[in-house]
Amino acid sequence: MAQRTLVRPIGLALNSARTQQFVRPFSTVLDTPIDPKTQQVTPPTARKSLVFEDAVNAAGPRTNWTREEIAEIYNTPLIKLTYAAASVHQRFHDPAAIQMCTLMNIKTGGCSEDCSYCAQSSRYDTGLKATKLSSVESVLEAARVAKENGSSRFCMGAAWRDMRGRKTNLKNIKAMITGVREMGMEACVTLGMVDAEQAKELKQAGLTAYNHNVDTSREHYPSVITTRTYDERLKTIQNVQEAGIHVCTGGILGLGEKAKDHVGLVHTVATLPAHPESFPVNALVPIKGTPLGETQSVSFDAILRTIATARLVMPKTIIRLAAGRHTMREEKQIMCFQAGANAIFTGEKMLTTACNGWEEDKAMFARWGLRPMAMEETIGEVSKAENVVVEAVKEAEQASATA
Repeated sequence: MAQRTLVRPIGLALNSARTQQFVRPFSTVLDTPIDPKTQQVTPPTARKSLVFEDAVNAAGPRTNWTREEIAEIYNTPLIKLTYAAASVHQRFHDPAAIQMCTLMNIKTGGCSEDCSYCAQSSRYDTGLKATKLSSVESVLEAARVAKENGSSRFCMGAAWRDMRGRKTNLKNIKAMITGVREMGMEACVTLGMVDAEQAKELKQAGLTAYNHNVDTSREHYPSVITTRTYDERLKTIQNVQEAGIHVCTGGILGLGEKAKDHVGLVHTVATLPAHPESFPVNALVPIKGTPLGETQSVSFDAILRTIATARLVMPKTIIRLAAGRHTMREEKQIMCFQAGANAIFTGEKMLTTACNGWEEDKAMFARWGLRPMAMEETIGEVSKAENVVVEAVKEAEQASATA
């Protein structure tokens, strides 16, 4: 007589409470997720809806987004996407408050990098003349003018690959940072790659934020830049975060990428250990003499879709309209603000491209009921206030325990 073998269903062989919660008895293959509440199969269309609804109803940031989830959000019909982003924006921010930032090029041209979009690369003939680092006095004077015109953050950019062997320059930049902070403004710098020790020095000088864009998706990046790897960019961001400096990192749209690369860009920054304090969205301004100098401008719907997706995925992050804003009509800028953007660069010029002027922006603000974001509303100042509260609670608990 043949021996009988008792076959135990796979679903019953899993012992943990967690696995039993999701496993249906007498099933050997789990190819469809089970709703833990109803124990029913969740259809694909419902799962897609849940991803979007979860983003809309989020109580705070999360850093475990998958690229597929972000793609689902990005590919939502644009009218629905922007409407949802507006609702999230209003829950986490005052939609009328726009952070005004001014960017100064404190060291122009002569950079050894081969970024295909950049006029400051020494590899391309763009007619730009390289300069030495600006004096501390001239930078602080520019910062004073920016503050008088309503800017609350002053950003300083230097065109070079990294800070190695630049001790004198670092000393002067630290003096610039300290001077800007003493004016009651936030200070941001973009200095290429920095190591952990340099990041700590910048923190000690009072630096508010460090800008280091990842530019695009990991996959598209090598077609834009070959002299610095994607992981080197992420390492600088890590050094900055670990030093306790706010991270400003975003990208440039219009580098010959596809929609999936916009998704990849957002995925990179949204899955950092902590979301960046700010996410600048640049639209490429083609510069003659660079490899991308004849590139067609990116479509506005791609800019708007990226902003709205970033707002849903990173609800607390400040989203900044950066390079290329001067090419947008006022109505398009307002659509970006409604979809979640809440910061701009304003002033005489950006690094090497045009910028909307202070008077122009003041007039736009007046027409639409917008206002400059106050210092105490910025993420840096809010974080300080929250830390004060946390420390006060700890002290009260310690005092109570020893009483």
